[in-house]
Formats: sequence, structure tokens, C-alpha cells
Amino acid sequence: MHSPGMERFFFFWGVVMGLPLFLFGITYNRIIRLRNMAEEAWSGIDVQLKRRHELIPRLVDAVKAYSDHEKNTLEELTRLRERSAAAEGVVAAEAVELELSGVMRNLIGLAEAYPELKANENFLDFQDKLVETEDRIEMARRYFNGSVRNYNTMIEAFPGLLVARVLKLEPRDFFEIEFAMERDLPTVSFTDKP
Repeated sequence: MHSPGMERFFFFWGVVMGLPLFLFGITYNRIIRLRNMAEEAWSGIDVQLKRRHELIPRLVDAVKAYSDHEKNTLEELTRLRERSAAAEGVVAAEAVELELSGVMRNLIGLAEAYPELKANENFLDFQDKLVETEDRIEMARRYFNGSVRNYNTMIEAFPGLLVARVLKLEPRDFFEIEFAMERDLPTVSFTDKP
């Protein structure tokens, strides 16, 4: 027969041994949920970046008709579009998208040098679509960065820190991007004078 003291002893040690495992499991599940949310949020950014990339041929076509001077820039835009599609990871995508935004901003600035381009229906439609797409990217970026912030906080604070160390989980990178329509447009000059 078991004595009541023996039952308490087993119960006490069962709790002492089981509670840490229970807390580890709960914390692990929360970390995985937050990691999956960040991955889902990245896929939202990826969809919007692809939409942005689909607009690039329209920009190239609209500008081609008005500027033979920008052939190298148009080729650079196409090259960056291809590089962006092949970029893996947040940091690589961010770097290429920043370059892409700069080139797109310069081409959009051509409208100031070419009033006919500024009035071109295709170019105006492109600008509207670009603004809409960049607004969507911005919303997806905020959601992604919020998800990454929550994940990083979870694995850097107690008790998630212990679980993250055991599982060798690393903080994720945020996604920061400057959009083509975000800043004042640069002045474009086609003269060879410095």
C-alpha cells in the first residue's frame, strides 16, 4: 500500500519536473507562431514587390519613346528587376529594392524634362499604379516589421530567450525600403556640362 506521504512526494516531483517542460512547450509554440506570422508577412511583401516589378516594363516603354539619352538607365532598371527577382532573404531584397527605387525615381523625374511624357496616358497610368503598389508595399512592410518585432522580442526576453538558445534561433531582419514616389523628384539634365 502507498502511504499519503509517498503520493505527495511523487506529486511534488512530478510538478517540479513537469512544469518546466510544460512552460518550455508553451513558449516554444508561441515562438513558432510568431515566426510563422513573420514568414507569412514576408510573403505579403514579396507579392507586392512582384507587382511592382511587373510595372517596370510599362515605365521602360513609356520613357523609351521620349528619351534616347536614358538607354543605360533603362537597361539598369531591367537588370535590377532581374536581380531583385533572384534575391534571397530580407537583407538582399532590401538592398536591390533600394537601388531599384533610386533608378525608378530618376526615370520618373524625366517627366519634368519632357512635358509630353508628363502628359502621356501610359506614363500617368504607370504613376497611379506605382503609387497604389507602393502604398500596398508600405502596409505589407509595416505588418512584416511588426511581426518581426514581436518575434524578436519573444526570443530576446525571458523565458523565450532560454528556448531560443536551446533551439539556436536568431533574430530576424527588418525590411526598410525607400520608395520611388517617396521623395521629391530629382532634377534631371541632359547636358554634358558639369
